[in-house]
Amino acid sequence: MAISFDNALGIHEKAVGLRIQRAEILANNIANSDTPNYKARDIDFKAVLQGAEAGQQPLQMARTRTGHNTGLISSDFAAELMYRVPSQPSIDGNTVDVQEEMARYTKNAVDYQASFQFLNKKFKGLSNAIRGD
Repeated sequence: MAISFDNALGIHEKAVGLRIQRAEILANNIANSDTPNYKARDIDFKAVLQGAEAGQQPLQMARTRTGHNTGLISSDFAAELMYRVPSQPSIDGNTVDVQEEMARYTKNAVDYQASFQFLNKKFKGLSNAIRGD
């Protein structure tokens, strides 16, 4: 009987990947905190993960030239990328609140570690089952 990694690992593999993508987005927000007219962005982690769990394929975007930038995250998830509504926008049009972004980044890092630990335990369980321990 073959082992199905999709069934064995569950949603944790996709969660780790989404956490990495969200970390890139949040880091980009922090890096652009002084850029005039920069709009803070984020993904709806729950909605993307539910779509991935349900097996929905995100809308594919076409690149007409090889030089076109695919962006920070995969263009497959660009539909899930949203602008953040600022609590107090700055005069120069920038919507990044550095303290809030740092808090979100830190929470995302903790959630990433949790997902990674779940995934690690799944792999340890599979290796124990293969060895017969």
